Amino acid sequence: MKRIDTNSVGIQQGSRVLFSDFVDDGPMWTGNGDRESRVRVHFPQAFIGDPSVHVSIGMYDIGNVANIRADISAADISAFGFDVVFRTWGDTRIARIRVDWLAIGPTKAADDWQLY
Repeated sequence: MKRIDTNSVGIQQGSRVLFSDFVDDGPMWTGNGDRESRVRVHFPQAFIGDPSVHVSIGMYDIGNVANIRADISAADISAFGFDVVFRTWGDTRIARIRVDWLAIGPTKAADDWQLY
């Protein structure tokens, strides 16, 4: 369990298209075997510590000739952002993926002050 030791907890969320490989015959659409797409997401406002991040596929456009194989995760999480990592393998053809994300973590309260 992750405990947040602050009086103020922030929640940020967003959505982002990771790639549209059908547009330019990119590797997710035309390739075979192990493939990975990694995209950095920057939080609109930084947390004061590393948040917990949840990612999910919000939209997909996938070819129907092969099996659907997909793995999505958050990596390199910091107070400022994280990487969305999407992987596929085999002969799966993925035209486009949109990820939805949710980050929950510690923030400064409006009445926090600091001694110098």
